[in-house]
Amino acid sequence: MVWTKVLAQEDLPAGSRQVVKVAEQKVLLLNQAGTIYAVSNVCPHLKLPMKSGKVTPEGDIVCPFHRSAFKLCSGEVSQWTPFPPGVGKVLGMISKEQKLPVFPTKVEAGSIWVDVAA
Repeated sequence: MVWTKVLAQEDLPAGSRQVVKVAEQKVLLLNQAGTIYAVSNVCPHLKLPMKSGKVTPEGDIVCPFHRSAFKLCSGEVSQWTPFPPGVGKVLGMISKEQKLPVFPTKVEAGSIWVDVAA
């Protein structure tokens, strides 16, 4: 594993999110109920930013543009391009269903670390 220190733990309080750059990748850090997640800030559908995506009670992050939903813990697709109604299925054909990249995280000595090489 290749760990990179990205942020002080205090800079990501519970319920917050922040985009950081790690090894040429834009990574979205989220603190959901005390658990730190790191996912790509780029939706695999049309490469749009995930930063303002809603987090559901089921643990999914939903793309704010076409509402594709991905499991925060694994990146697995929960739903692929359901929006806009009627057109979403066509938009979903632009690119095949793909996982959202997720990255391991750890908190050590008051800092958040991410491994994008995994």
